[in-house]
Amino acid sequence: MGGGQLHLDPETYLDAVRAEVPVYDDLQRAVASATEGRAVARVLDLGTGTGETARGVLALHPDATLVGVDASAEMVALASETLPTADVRVGRLEDPLPPGPFDLVTSALAVHHLSDKQELFVRIADVLAPEGRFVLADVIVPDDPDDAVTALEAGVDRPDTLADQLRWLAEAGFEPAVVWQHRDLVVVAADQMWTRRRVSVATPL
Repeated sequence: MGGGQLHLDPETYLDAVRAEVPVYDDLQRAVASATEGRAVARVLDLGTGTGETARGVLALHPDATLVGVDASAEMVALASETLPTADVRVGRLEDPLPPGPFDLVTSALAVHHLSDKQELFVRIADVLAPEGRFVLADVIVPDDPDDAVTALEAGVDRPDTLADQLRWLAEAGFEPAVVWQHRDLVVVAADQMWTRRRVSVATPL
């Protein structure tokens, strides 16, 4: 996960996450797969944690440069060791994002800590290159209460419904599509559509 679970020891973090999220590795593979076939020179990874998402993405885009952001200095130190070519820095998702443009923005199991996800989606759109992609992997409030299986902490975890997040992404200028889902976990690939929207607004009827 990202920087929200700061009470976890970075050295045992992945084992703890896998215990709580048995399909964690499947989710990470889905994130990486959602970036395949794209021209990616610059990546922004939000909630980098130990760097698991970043490693999966860079394995497919070895020539890309990556900027990672996490709220935990301990996580950043660990990720910097395992991602020696990346620029991993301490920062919260609520803070201004590193300046773009980025061809790809990724975030796995971090955005659900925010109460205002829509505002973050707008800021992500602002730093994405035209036709860039945002890949969001996170826990949601499922339609079926029986699918709410991921352990959550009151006051720390603030998931929303998939429908709400797809709507917020669209309103931020993305064309989102669900590419993987397992119960209350989902991976969404959202393509930057601001350029097309601005052209359509400027074109007279």
